Amino acid sequence: MPRLARHPEVGFATTAASAAVQVRLLRRHLAHAARSPFYREFFSRSGFDPRRVRTMADLARLPFTTKSELEQRGHDFLAAPAHEVVDVCESSGTTGLPVTMLQTRADLERLAYNEESCFRSAGISPGERVLVAAALDRCFMAGLAYFLGLTRLGATAIRGGSGSVAFLAELVLRHRPTALVGVPTLLAAVAEAIAARGVQPSGAGVARIVCIGEPVRWDDLSLSPLGERLAALWGASVLGTYASTEMATSFADCAFGMGGHLLPDLMVVEIVDEQGLPLPPGTAGEVVATPLQVSGMPLVRFRTGDIAALHTAPCPCGRTSPRLGPVIGRKSQMLKIKGTTVYPPAIFAVLQEIPEVRGYFLEVRDTFELSDRITVTVGAAGTGLTVESVAERIAVRTRVKPEVVIVTPEEITARTMRADKRKPIVFFDLREKRHVH
Repeated sequence: MPRLARHPEVGFATTAASAAVQVRLLRRHLAHAARSPFYREFFSRSGFDPRRVRTMADLARLPFTTKSELEQRGHDFLAAPAHEVVDVCESSGTTGLPVTMLQTRADLERLAYNEESCFRSAGISPGERVLVAAALDRCFMAGLAYFLGLTRLGATAIRGGSGSVAFLAELVLRHRPTALVGVPTLLAAVAEAIAARGVQPSGAGVARIVCIGEPVRWDDLSLSPLGERLAALWGASVLGTYASTEMATSFADCAFGMGGHLLPDLMVVEIVDEQGLPLPPGTAGEVVATPLQVSGMPLVRFRTGDIAALHTAPCPCGRTSPRLGPVIGRKSQMLKIKGTTVYPPAIFAVLQEIPEVRGYFLEVRDTFELSDRITVTVGAAGTGLTVESVAERIAVRTRVKPEVVIVTPEEITARTMRADKRKPIVFFDLREKRHVH
């Protein structure tokens, strides 16, 4: 695989210049992907010759790559010699089986370049102290990526992990980080733990919070209740990100918080409808990713299953590249209740607005064809909160009135926290058969 091509200026270039760089890198990417058994067969079956790609529109002639293909034929995606593999990553398996991604030394260099670009975009400078509240073990990619990016940037990485709120609170008080990276609900719990010691977290010196794993903005790019709560607790700017192990690429807010900036030299993104047809800018659909310059396991038109919109208006920061809005849900988690479609994050956002709620999860079951039955369980024992008041608030926002159960916060923790996951599991799909909506 050729050496990583770095084009940090391409996001600020004219649309034509960025497109020219992307086409050149896409051609190189497709040629390399053809070295893998999977894509050699894939291109042959599709009658597709990567050498004939002249524009980005040519990419749409190819079928999509699915997660099930990656799960079932993982090693057939390897396009580099096995002896060049230096790292094994696995996804957390939030919505299915964990996916294994094999990385070469060039892939680690790419990962570091991606995260350095994102941290610079967020306003983090060399010499800053950044608490990384994400695991570097269990074959997860996230913590490794952040560590590589921060050290490449010249910042100090404080590797706190995600296993202990008390330990993270102690690290904040002892090392006074200027920025935090982690799952927002975890970082909110850290702030509350610091406050319980009689110290105001807003005075701890944290200026920026880079949130991972959970959205902190509405689809109009304004802060969600969770984002606002985090900003208030820490007195800091709250920035969102979107990434996945399979993509090995992040979309991160800049300081203006107008959506996750696409890095044109590292990623091609399409937004498609349920039939796989392209959608216009600003319209939410499934995110389809082609991560460029991947050496080990390159992917082409990978269906992520995540629903979001792409924004193309220039950002106040000066970049002209598109920006990905917050993920409003996963395709596999879409719920249909009496003709109304809703995604779990819309319900969770309502719960985040209720001060008495201390944790939650949602269960979905079959009732009859074309409709689901959902139960929302919240932790709020002893607060006076009623199931009816919670159900009504959800109904006002989503037009869906679920069954609500109130339990102790400890019961919520016992159900949602797992040692092998980097964030709480708050969605449980108990349907015997998945409806096709």
